[in-house]
Amino acid sequence: MWLMLQQSHPDDYVIATGETHSVREFCECAFRCLGLDYREYVQEDSSAFRPLEPTLLVGDARKAKQVLGWEPQVGFDELVNMMANADLKMFDENNK
Repeated sequence: MWLMLQQSHPDDYVIATGETHSVREFCECAFRCLGLDYREYVQEDSSAFRPLEPTLLVGDARKAKQVLGWEPQVGFDELVNMMANADLKMFDENNK
């Protein structure tokens, strides 16, 4: 964000890893971080599944890299772990 604000002209940038991950992968990673098996807590309902997309939905951060020199420094697993631990900490603080 700081790099964006330093530009002489405002512009739009996509901040993304360029990777795709499913909701299942997210659940697996988040629950694994907590030492749990997501299948014991999450029920899948095939009627709620999205149809296959005609194109791959993935963020393209090339402009951010070219203009700002920005590249992701946190991978998927690390980000999900950070999110799960932050939620766990907030839960613990709210239940004291």
